[in-house]
Amino acid sequence: MLLATALLLLVLLCLIWTIWWNGKPKAQPHLPPGPPPLPGIGNILQVNPRELLLSFKKFQDKYGPIFTVYFGTKPTVMLCGYDAVKEALVDNKEAFSGRGRMPVHEYILKGYGIIVSNGERWRQMRRFALTTLRNFGMGKRSIEERIQEEAQFLVEEFNKTEGKLFDPTFLLGCAVSNIICSIVFGKRFDYKDEHFLNLLKNISGALQFMSSGWGLAFYYLQGIMARIPGPHQKGLQHLTNLKAFVQEKVKESLRTLDPDSTRHFIDCFLVKMQQEQQNPDTEFHQENLVASSTNLFFAGTETTSTTLRYGFLILLKYPEIQAKIQDEIDCVIGDRPPSVEDRSKMPYTEAVIYEIQRFSDIVPTGVPHSTTEDVSIRGYSIPKGTDVFPLLTTVLKDPEQFPRPEVFSPDRFLDDKGALKKPAAFMPFSAGRRMCPGEGLARMELFLFLTTLLQKFTMTTEVSTAELDLRPEFSSAGHLPRYYKMSAVPRY
Repeated sequence: MLLATALLLLVLLCLIWTIWWNGKPKAQPHLPPGPPPLPGIGNILQVNPRELLLSFKKFQDKYGPIFTVYFGTKPTVMLCGYDAVKEALVDNKEAFSGRGRMPVHEYILKGYGIIVSNGERWRQMRRFALTTLRNFGMGKRSIEERIQEEAQFLVEEFNKTEGKLFDPTFLLGCAVSNIICSIVFGKRFDYKDEHFLNLLKNISGALQFMSSGWGLAFYYLQGIMARIPGPHQKGLQHLTNLKAFVQEKVKESLRTLDPDSTRHFIDCFLVKMQQEQQNPDTEFHQENLVASSTNLFFAGTETTSTTLRYGFLILLKYPEIQAKIQDEIDCVIGDRPPSVEDRSKMPYTEAVIYEIQRFSDIVPTGVPHSTTEDVSIRGYSIPKGTDVFPLLTTVLKDPEQFPRPEVFSPDRFLDDKGALKKPAAFMPFSAGRRMCPGEGLARMELFLFLTTLLQKFTMTTEVSTAELDLRPEFSSAGHLPRYYKMSAVPRY
């Protein structure tokens, strides 16, 4: 009996030791330094999910601008400050052009689409998306007209508030989402449309989940969390619902498709699928169509609407800046609808938009990259397949590039003659091969929506400017402005 017990104890000890040893992060002597990881869980206990950026800032202060943290047993390299991010994403752009792990997207989209794909699939999907958006007018007249039209609908909705206090979140989200809807589906929705409201709910819910502590936990423990109940399941369901919505729109488009008269992004992809039918290795199939369309909503809705929402909060805090924009609008545009061509004549307004993007810093951690080959940077060896996070917040708030980064100052984007200048460190859309493909569209939306609304209204609030808090609501994977209400007072 004692012998059997001793043998059982020995087996258990061996099993525990094996689990511990296999979970122990393997030594990587040439990786950048970082906090010592624990077996199996890495640095999870040293990272506060509610203060993720503060945790990384402490590591940066201790280990320098390039350091390594372990999410589980896998090393992840963090890049801090303009110089380090530029050296990786710009100077070594091919080596850092892979997409790092994004477990939530991978779980729902299975590695298809633009955001989470790699290699030839990513190149083909990105090239197709850019070409199609360009053909449908990204940076050209037709997309501009869609934004101008939507801006007028937005003005009508603002007028309905009759100068009373309201939360602009919903209306701004509707306007920006309708631009993507017009590109992907070929139509805009009424702001009260039930299907449209469900779409907005799922986009917002999914992004809030991914920016939360539960989203971070899913990054660590995807295999376990996907199978157990909890609040994270609601976030995953939002993503599943969004995918199902797109799938239904694909079916509708397939039934009414005319290859000689494409109406939107889905039509263009379906035509490409027909052209590639005889290619057994084609990447143009329904999985990539649904995933790419879903990606466009993530890349082009919540980020732009959140930037606008943050922007109006900032203008409430600094009414003198709002007044100066309106002076420029009155001088350059007058009472006609704003156009993209006006940007070149309105350096101050453009500088304010740049500073709103820099200051709001809505994607502070950036999107994960991955090394496509063994690469050396600043004396450290980073193996192929290593996840890399360019912490964009440390670039946009780099004091060497942007003095007094905590201060909102549009003048930092103007030269001595008042002309617009764009420092290389201004990279809200990231940099390198994985730079956001929708930058042109987003910049157009920010300018046209902002100028159209400020042409018609002055934004005010009952709260004193001193009480308005510009600190973000969440300070982890995403920055959201704190809740506020404003009044849209007609200017004339």
